[in-house]
Amino acid sequence: MLRAIVVLGFILAFISAVVFGGRWLQPTDKTLPTVDQPVCDLLEAPCEWQADAGLWKVGLQRLGDGGQGEEYQLSVLTPTAPKRFLAVLRGESMYMGEYPVPMRHEGGDRYSARFSAPLCTTGGEMVWRIDLQEGQNPLSDVVPIKLVFQARDHSAS
Repeated sequence: MLRAIVVLGFILAFISAVVFGGRWLQPTDKTLPTVDQPVCDLLEAPCEWQADAGLWKVGLQRLGDGGQGEEYQLSVLTPTAPKRFLAVLRGESMYMGEYPVPMRHEGGDRYSARFSAPLCTTGGEMVWRIDLQEGQNPLSDVVPIKLVFQARDHSAS
């Protein structure tokens, strides 16, 4: 009798694992994008897109070595006025943390920020992604493209 109960318990456990196991193994983070976004290299040309509120335009230019690495100027034209507007640097080619860069309101629809991108110690080139945020909230529903640039360590050459 005991043997039959143990065998029945194993069978029920196996059936439960098969039925519910797929749900337990699926990621629960619904904020991750499920499709690849088109990529726009900000150092090649400014990136533009049309959103419901109007036209967005993002540009990036090198300013030269500022003593702590290459300095960059990020410019954003936006049809709306985000509160606590941030550009967050995230390593695209390698995870190196997240670096929030506060955007300064220049007047009207213009925002800008100056920053130095951290350099990777294992190589002279690093691809960074810039995610636009309003405070802690990503603007991923407004930004349909992936904004990237490649930082180079000029002291290594």
